[in-house]
Amino acid sequence: MKSPLKAKPLNNPAESLERRLYDLALDRVLVPIPICILFVFMAIVEWYRWYVDVPPQPLLMSVLAVCVIAYFAFRFRGVWREIKQLKQGIAGEKAVGQFLERLRTDGAYVFHDVPGDKFNLDHVVIHGSGIYVVETKTLSKPDRGKTELHFDGLEVHRNDKPLPMNPVLQVSAASAWLAELLKESTGNRYSVRGLVTFPGWYIRSSKNTFSASIWVLNPKAIPSFISSQQLVLTSEEVNLIKFHLDRYIRAR
Repeated sequence: MKSPLKAKPLNNPAESLERRLYDLALDRVLVPIPICILFVFMAIVEWYRWYVDVPPQPLLMSVLAVCVIAYFAFRFRGVWREIKQLKQGIAGEKAVGQFLERLRTDGAYVFHDVPGDKFNLDHVVIHGSGIYVVETKTLSKPDRGKTELHFDGLEVHRNDKPLPMNPVLQVSAASAWLAELLKESTGNRYSVRGLVTFPGWYIRSSKNTFSASIWVLNPKAIPSFISSQQLVLTSEEVNLIKFHLDRYIRAR
């Protein structure tokens, strides 16, 4: 018997984050809790045997139970916060993916969660106006105050402080990687442009960012931004790039 599917399906938005969330929940929560319950139950049984005057070993089992619970409690540190961040990231990537899917009506091809070398590209859009790598950053918003980010062409600032792990450099490196991958696969050199998006945040850009090689936009603005750019690829080139990227993803 074999699978009726002829090829491995493409990834959905945030698929790698969902796998991380599943692995985290399984490793840190679903497996430890039954083990802790088992040791507590065994300790209760031993105390019961002691109460009914059956040769007991309650002290040993209690010590074992405390040690097991302490071990897993130590591993639980920060796990709930990490799970919350992963769930937030998954929701953000799916929301951005839904906006990008609108570009299909304009003849674009949209790929999600493209695997790289120990990293992934959140979204890749192949459109007549070019090839785009879209990096989604789902930042938590404050309960009150401004929900505004400032892009100066090199960094994204929040409350006048640059964001850690510069997302502009990150998407720039991802774009260069994809350009090299397509060159090796197709034999042609294509320009790949980077976009960083922050769901739910207002983006304020300096005037000097209009000539920047990386753009920072709200997700809602991305489809119209891409559609408004000058066409640089023929339909044959779009299909060729789509074919090679599709083949690469399915082979991973």
